[in-house]
Amino acid sequence: MLFSLALILFCGFAIGGIMQKLRLPALLGMMITGILLGPHILNLIDPTILNISAELRQIALIIILIRAGLALDLKELKKVGRPAILMCFIPATFELASVVILAPLFLGISYLEAAMMGAVLAAVSPAVVIPRMLKLMERGYGQDKGIPQLIMAGASVDDIYVIVLFTSFIGMYQGQGFDFISLAKIPVSVLLGLILGILTGMLAIWLFKKIHLRDTIKILLLLGASFLFISLETAVKGYVPVSGLLAVIALGCTILKKNAALAKRISGKYSKIWVAAELLLFVLLGAAVDISSIANAGFQAVCLIFTALIFRMAGVFICLIKTKLNKKERLFAAISYLPKATVQAAIGGIPLSLGIAAGNTILTVAALAIIITAPIGAIGIDLTYKRLLTKRQKDD
Repeated sequence: MLFSLALILFCGFAIGGIMQKLRLPALLGMMITGILLGPHILNLIDPTILNISAELRQIALIIILIRAGLALDLKELKKVGRPAILMCFIPATFELASVVILAPLFLGISYLEAAMMGAVLAAVSPAVVIPRMLKLMERGYGQDKGIPQLIMAGASVDDIYVIVLFTSFIGMYQGQGFDFISLAKIPVSVLLGLILGILTGMLAIWLFKKIHLRDTIKILLLLGASFLFISLETAVKGYVPVSGLLAVIALGCTILKKNAALAKRISGKYSKIWVAAELLLFVLLGAAVDISSIANAGFQAVCLIFTALIFRMAGVFICLIKTKLNKKERLFAAISYLPKATVQAAIGGIPLSLGIAAGNTILTVAALAIIITAPIGAIGIDLTYKRLLTKRQKDD
């Protein structure tokens, strides 16, 4: 295991550095590292690491969501208002609908299998988007109109929406019918997640005032609380829907609202932890990609993915009608909603494991979507934000 970790560190940072020299995002190099070292090519990553790959990726996602919460100023988000809610489900719905219509024509699968594939593809990746939005907030780009906050909020709830739809489509395939009750669980899951995070945040602030603790210990305690949120979500999902990921964000938001100075200090330390977490996340994502399956996907799968992205961008533009955002800012928001990674890696293999006829096709298209959209979205954000967004002027 130690040898595998050494390879991940050395190769991941080296290839990531090469990508940056080429003016490409480092995550592309990290994904390439995972593909090369993974079981489908060189097979140099210890199976022990691969066996806990999903848990390690989830830890990395939790770290970036805590950072997002610690930087998500609710006053700025209120300026955005209605579009923030629409961005949570309209772009994903447009993309899913396009896959349902086109996948049977392109790939010869049934409409219900296409709906499952659309639900897998329709989620945006917080792991790609949120770090970049945090960087824009630190540099002041798009802040006057709350654009980074709008994108972060939408990207966080978007995933819950499509996962609930995916579960419902699986139930239909297995003869259980479409579970409309599951759709009603979405707002309940969001609300309970927010309440859980807010209450825990208030408790944390009270505890930190009563007991003097080093910031390092505070970071570890917040991480522990975040792990409990995800564990609680899993434990009670059969009874009460709770979004653990939204609870993590709400925890950070509450700390920012109650103690901005503490939030800023802790966020800085989490940004250092993210350096290692990001490497593990994208290397292990790359290791999960089966190159041979992607090679067999064919031109039709690529066409399907790009067509679905066009529909997704159209959904973003519709969400932003009658807002103060100009054409350039709306284009930036649409570009920021392109990348996919975490959800596709997490649920893309479920249909195959359940014996669904198109399971391998769904997994292959999900992997191909990661390879195509994660770099395109990341590169698009990195190369366009200075041209498309206005930088906030510092107060004199």
